[in-house]
Amino acid sequence: MIYPIVVYGDPVLRQRALEVEKGSDLTQLIHDMYETMHGAQGIGLAAPQIGKAIRLFVVDGTALKDDNDDETGGEDMSGFRKAFINPVILQEEGEPWEFEEGCLSIPNIREKVARKENLTIRYFDEQWNLKEEEYDGIKARIIQHEYDHIEGKLFIDYLTPLKKRMLKGKLSDISKGAVDTEYRILAPLRK
Repeated sequence: MIYPIVVYGDPVLRQRALEVEKGSDLTQLIHDMYETMHGAQGIGLAAPQIGKAIRLFVVDGTALKDDNDDETGGEDMSGFRKAFINPVILQEEGEPWEFEEGCLSIPNIREKVARKENLTIRYFDEQWNLKEEEYDGIKARIIQHEYDHIEGKLFIDYLTPLKKRMLKGKLSDISKGAVDTEYRILAPLRK
């Protein structure tokens, strides 16, 4: 099932998501999230983006592996497809580096965001196996972006006050549903 994407202005995007009860069957939801993400040409999707305030996100960077090196910095993205349940970022380190980010919940806006280059994350996979892994580069950035969603944070929160003011009109239009997308959206202020 493909869900509509919840867009900027919906309160669910600003809530800290709740832990998923250990052992819950998330098989169908995770499948639906991948389907929704792929249908919207995304590489990551957090549960709040489909209106579910739970600590779950999926990533799939495998589509980037065939793209030019500008998007991945030459990183091998094959096999980078996984679900993160109840994740906790244990550590972020390294020099912050800027890279242009976008978000399915903030369509048609892309801005440079500085993030630290390395992270260590603990999470449960789809079978409720506890994992602790390290990521860097684009993989770390995708995880950081999706992790922010379950913390109630959006990539625009990293922008300067001036940049935010310049985007105010576009963000207002998004919250009203006055934006063109190739996927269905749920706009909080749509009349």
